[in-house]
Amino acid sequence: MNADFIQAIHDLARERGIEEAILFEAIEAALSSAYKRNFGTSQNVKIDINHTTGEMHVYSQLRVVDTAEDALSEISLADAKMISPTYELDDVILQEVTPRDFGRIAAQTAKQVVVQRIREAERVQVYDEYTDREADIISGIVSHIEGRNIFVELNKTEAILLPAEQVNAEIYRPGDRIKAYVLEVKRTPKGPQIVLSRSHPGLLKRLLELEVPEIHDGIVELRGLAREAGSRSKIAVFSRDTNVDAVGACVGPRGMRIQAIVNELRGEKIDVISYDDDPDKYVANALSPAKVTDVIIDEENKIAHVVVPDYQLSLAIGKEGQNARLAAKLTGWKIDISSESQAVGKPGGGSSDEA
Repeated sequence: MNADFIQAIHDLARERGIEEAILFEAIEAALSSAYKRNFGTSQNVKIDINHTTGEMHVYSQLRVVDTAEDALSEISLADAKMISPTYELDDVILQEVTPRDFGRIAAQTAKQVVVQRIREAERVQVYDEYTDREADIISGIVSHIEGRNIFVELNKTEAILLPAEQVNAEIYRPGDRIKAYVLEVKRTPKGPQIVLSRSHPGLLKRLLELEVPEIHDGIVELRGLAREAGSRSKIAVFSRDTNVDAVGACVGPRGMRIQAIVNELRGEKIDVISYDDDPDKYVANALSPAKVTDVIIDEENKIAHVVVPDYQLSLAIGKEGQNARLAAKLTGWKIDISSESQAVGKPGGGSSDEA
């Protein structure tokens, strides 16, 4: 090793945030192993590297004992006194055993250690960075697809979009830019694994926070969210400022804000409704776009009996029951929907359809 290599170690330690002492300790430990491996010895050796010049020495370490039984690690007190009368029992004597051609092996070994430590440091940095971004949105480019797994190139690493976190209707190809929700960051032997999601409700929540300043600033609160990814979602919003219309803030001028989110979710429909502390009104709002005639709340059984005009029944239920199902998930109430004609004479409304 030479001064230029030592300077390179100093520079790398500073740039990568690795402590120099830790780096040199790792190099010295690796050189000790390399010495024993290349020179076929089990001597207890110490590597000394000048951190400025790069000059290196290999010393065998011999402990002073009464009677030496292992010549590779021990020296008798009598023999030690012949070297210097100042030696006492349990002292350690260093004897230089630096091989003539050890410099080449040392340089190669040191480079390998440095590369390994840099990789480890980078993995730690990536893990720390993306752990802090769990439950956040991240943007990347689809790099490749293996089976049904989609791999996304991020700034310093690669993330994975597993089949369970994909939306069935969405198709991505290498080179496509993608926004996704950071579901989890795992430690693995090969480094951090970043798991993304396009189907998690948190993706919609974060998109709303990004697109609607009133939500980001806390003026408008997101009180509920129900999502069937790729198809339809419902969100319930509430304004803390009587001068701000919560639904209007989310929809935006000419629907621009909500349309931007719909576009990002590739056409997923989003119903924005007003949250209300009154469960009658909240359930009625949640069934939007259907118009509700009456809501009768059964607190004991947590059921909301809903009556709608006959011509609104199919709209209230929705295709394959989706509208009613999402409204129930959003409000936390089991919803029993009847048309006006079905509800006549039936206590509590009726029981034509439930969600």
